[in-house]
Amino acid sequence: MCILSNKLEEMLNAAKLNELIHKKELEEEKKSSLLWVLAIIGAVAAVAAIAYGVYRYFTPDYLDDFDDDFDDDFDDDFYDDDEVVEIKSDSKAENPEA
Repeated sequence: MCILSNKLEEMLNAAKLNELIHKKELEEEKKSSLLWVLAIIGAVAAVAAIAYGVYRYFTPDYLDDFDDDFDDDFDDDFYDDDEVVEIKSDSKAENPEA
């Protein structure tokens, strides 16, 4: 009888151990699938960032050329380098003791 109870206990312990191992496998499988999903999303984001960087590097910036054409004409109309402006000041404001 003792042998049967020992065998029964061993079988129950083995079943409990098997359940614990199976639970750990399920948890690891869930973690593994989540890790794969995050790795794929990260890889796609990295490829997109690299593609955008290459695109920005090789695409000419037409706005700079457009602004430069009008800046030269605009400055010439309003500013004359030959014109000198003199500012007259009040002598009392410069010398408060007088």
